[in-house]
Amino acid sequence: MNDATELPIVEDELSLLNDWVGLNDQNIIELGCGAAKLSRELLKRFPRSRVTGLEVDRIQHEKNLLNPQEGLTFLAAGAQEIPFPDATFDLAIMLKSLHHIPVELMHQALGEIARVVRPGGKLYVSEPVYAGALNSITSIYNEERVVRIEAQRALDAAIAGGKWVQTNEIRFDSTSYFRNFEDYEKKQMHATFRENAVTPEILERVRKAFEPHCGPDGVTFRRPQHVRLLQRI
Repeated sequence: MNDATELPIVEDELSLLNDWVGLNDQNIIELGCGAAKLSRELLKRFPRSRVTGLEVDRIQHEKNLLNPQEGLTFLAAGAQEIPFPDATFDLAIMLKSLHHIPVELMHQALGEIARVVRPGGKLYVSEPVYAGALNSITSIYNEERVVRIEAQRALDAAIAGGKWVQTNEIRFDSTSYFRNFEDYEKKQMHATFRENAVTPEILERVRKAFEPHCGPDGVTFRRPQHVRLLQRI
């Protein structure tokens, strides 16, 4: 079963990003890089670029350090306090990470990004939209309505502050496939950065919400996304 939507499907955000900004010979910072899947693939396709991945989750950062890659540097730091000089980077990337910054620090983080991105440089922000069947399931144990709204408000405020101008924007769907509920639980419910307590009662509620969507061949959910590209003035 699939979620009905009229939005186009985009599975490869790296190609979208390259179409918008060009990724050859770039000095890039990814804020909240997680396992750095995008950055690792970026360097495979564009090996003359360099990427610094910042991550606040200690467990994930330690995993990243155990898997080095040429051109990729990892630091344990948050977007609200970036340990680099002014105008260091050509491009900053926030892939589903802005809404994870505490709301009271979002403005500071976007100010820090403006500081370390050179004039004319870009900020690519990809955020999940609070909508869709999968979102309804996930919100049982990880409610993100407020923080996703605040992330967009923070971007609007950063633009209004005069340091950024928005140059591009797109809404699309990505997809997520799960073989069964156990596959969903493994992939979605135990992220190391998340401090939600999944009790047996919550787990059962999530199972009951998930299983009506799942057929003998599993389920593919469509996940709405909102991407904005800002340029440093």
